[in-house]
Amino acid sequence: MTEITDSKTELKKMLLAMVIPGSFLFFCWMIYLIEISLNIDLSGYGLRPREISQWYGILTMPFLHGGFEHIIANTASFLVLGSLLFYFYNDDAIQIFIWSYFLSGIFTWIIGRNSIHIGASAMIYAFAGYLFTSGVISKNIRHMAIALIVVFMYGSMIWGIFPQNNNVSWEGHLSGFAAGIGLAFMYRPPKPVEESEAFSEFEEDDCDCTGGDEVDVKYHYKD
Repeated sequence: MTEITDSKTELKKMLLAMVIPGSFLFFCWMIYLIEISLNIDLSGYGLRPREISQWYGILTMPFLHGGFEHIIANTASFLVLGSLLFYFYNDDAIQIFIWSYFLSGIFTWIIGRNSIHIGASAMIYAFAGYLFTSGVISKNIRHMAIALIVVFMYGSMIWGIFPQNNNVSWEGHLSGFAAGIGLAFMYRPPKPVEESEAFSEFEEDDCDCTGGDEVDVKYHYKD
């Protein structure tokens, strides 16, 4: 009975971890479907680096995508990494999510090429950068395991932060990854309590003795 209860609790926790990333993706898909149904292109509302008049691109960039292949690739990675973030770092996940949203866009606005940058890939890289770095510096077995999972599933993403393809915004990838690393030091998970420390917290009178997810992530921009 206890095992069943624990399974239900974990399932509920997993589903809750998907709510915010899933809701974000819902808006991405709604915007994409509106573009398709009305035969319009909203990419012009994306991020234009260093153009003050289009500052709002920092906010709109993650919601706009360059095509079906682009949004599909981003959907899978965003949902997996975002859910891992909320499942294992629930205490700080909302703050990390929000900061990833703003910082990845701001950094891209500063260093990006003179083009229109669109897509949620920068946030995906921010999640990956945070999960990996936080796992490495946490000294927590669970978080270190997540770091290894990220490397195993998304290790090839590292090449996306280098300029290789003119159709891919490596600046967005680099910006997101840098933001994720920085956030890992801002929101460091608590170190595991040593067994000796845990026992030292108890006094003799305190004792109760009465009881018997390789994805090739692409980040498109348009001239």
